[in-house]
Amino acid sequence: MDIGVCIASHIGDIDYVVRAEALGYTHAWLADSQMIWSDCYATLALAAARTSRINIGTGVAITGTRPAPNNASGIATINAIAPGRTFFGVGAGNTAMRIMGLPPHRIAQYDRYLEEIGPLLRGEETMHRHGDRQIPIRHIMPDNGFVAFEPKIPMYVSGFGPRSLALAGKHGDGAVISRPDNAGMMETIWSMIERGAAENERQLDRENFYVTALTTMVVLDEGEPSDSPRARAECDAFVMATLHYAYDQWRNFGHQPSGLYREVWDDYVALLESYPEDRRHQRIHAGHNCWVLPEEARFVTRELIEATCMVGTRDQLLERLNELEQAGLNQVMILPSFEPRYDVLERVGRDIIASLT
Repeated sequence: MDIGVCIASHIGDIDYVVRAEALGYTHAWLADSQMIWSDCYATLALAAARTSRINIGTGVAITGTRPAPNNASGIATINAIAPGRTFFGVGAGNTAMRIMGLPPHRIAQYDRYLEEIGPLLRGEETMHRHGDRQIPIRHIMPDNGFVAFEPKIPMYVSGFGPRSLALAGKHGDGAVISRPDNAGMMETIWSMIERGAAENERQLDRENFYVTALTTMVVLDEGEPSDSPRARAECDAFVMATLHYAYDQWRNFGHQPSGLYREVWDDYVALLESYPEDRRHQRIHAGHNCWVLPEEARFVTRELIEATCMVGTRDQLLERLNELEQAGLNQVMILPSFEPRYDVLERVGRDIIASLT
């Protein structure tokens, strides 16, 4: 099992990626949300120049904010700096789009985008849609180190539901998923991925299709509860981000929230709806995956911590990781809260990564 780290791109904190490499993390996924963090490609360039082993890439690049040629050029530029360890994670952009008051790409748009960008990542020609036009494009000056398409840049497609996971099977070299609870859920996820491949007459080999789960991890001391002050501090931002997502799904599509949120849902909705509708999109994701606003701290419950994060003692976590690896999960990437992120990086490195290698 590989352990990676998802990072809220920060142009002034490249030391975090450097330290992750030293501790044995296999991947650094630099997040792409333009109105809350630093630009992911600028941050990746600095990280690429200061590391030599860790795989680096977008975690994930957003289809709705960057046309396919822009994303392809950006990641191919990183591949010129860090050849052989660059990857391209891509998603429809729930956060990045919604903080601008816009919806993420729908499935049909996402499908077209993935079809378009795949050849570009190989340095090949593709058909670029611009309005009603279909324009053949390719990078016409790949020589002299401007960009690099070799070694191959793998594309990992983000999907959290049946249709988006099917697109991962159709287009991707791997998938980015939400945290599976157990081996049974992992098998269900595989069936969705493989259905997308089969429906498009694609042969998919599980051994060569790389699946990564996004969560965060808290290594508990013996006897420490999952909602201890330390545990809460290390994972509360991730928990809160799941509420952001649930609210967006309810607000925009009428999707009813999971029963996990029943204890806090009404109060959370009332809090958000106290903000003006025309600027509420700026408020929903405040602190997103970095910190929890004081008035939202009460929504981070023990039930939600245990349901959304990997929390347990060293031995419990190692057992769970082994079960998921046997079920076909290749990597867990962690996204700890901002302030204690170095502490989490060290603890997971010492107690988990050192025991896996």
